Amino acid sequence: MKTNKRFIKGVVEAAAKNDTVMPWARGARRAAFIAKRNAAEPQRKSA
Repeated sequence: MKTNKRFIKGVVEAAAKNDTVMPWARGARRAAFIAKRNAAEPQRKSA
């Protein structure tokens, strides 16, 4: 099968440029989300 090196090179470059932040990524955004979630969670009584 013939490999299209130019196509593969373009795909790799496009993937390297991608800067989308995922919700599960580490950092300040995730810490803020966890803090918000924990604050909204009702307090549970220990049994």
